[in-house]
Amino acid sequence: MGTWNSRGLRGSTLEDLINRTIEQYRERHLAVIQKVPTPITPVSIDKATRHITLAYFDQKSTVDYIGAVQGIPVCFDAKECASDTFPLQNIHEHQITFMCEFEQQEGIAFLLIYFSHRSAYYYMRCSEMMKFWNRSLQGGRKSFLISELDPSYFLSEHKGFFVPFLDGIQRDLEDRD
Repeated sequence: MGTWNSRGLRGSTLEDLINRTIEQYRERHLAVIQKVPTPITPVSIDKATRHITLAYFDQKSTVDYIGAVQGIPVCFDAKECASDTFPLQNIHEHQITFMCEFEQQEGIAFLLIYFSHRSAYYYMRCSEMMKFWNRSLQGGRKSFLISELDPSYFLSEHKGFFVPFLDGIQRDLEDRD
């Protein structure tokens, strides 16, 4: 039996807060976003409880969330970091590819990063993510520091929203103009 702090449960609090925020946005008719399920194939099912006891991943998942905000397609992935250094290995190449292709189709793709040791949420634009990704591909750091991030994209809880990522999207749109 797993423990409460097992690797498999890491990020579940962040996901719960994002899910609550998404529900609030939906109730106020601001956005329709849903969690993308990770595709699995069950191998073994407990017949008594009908629970899956063994399964494998069918394919690589793309991002955690996808939807629309006021007619604008959005997708994002949620990441958690326990230090001031975020390892780029936490972002997978297929996710980078999907997010870049999503933006080429005039959608908005971003990462929501929770720096748990600081209780800080960061909205990372796809273009900013690519800056760090490309730096690593060119032999530079395989991570980025919190001090390298744009301070104006840190999110603050307000209006009762736990993770107000629509503020990040608004700022992102303004900076694109």
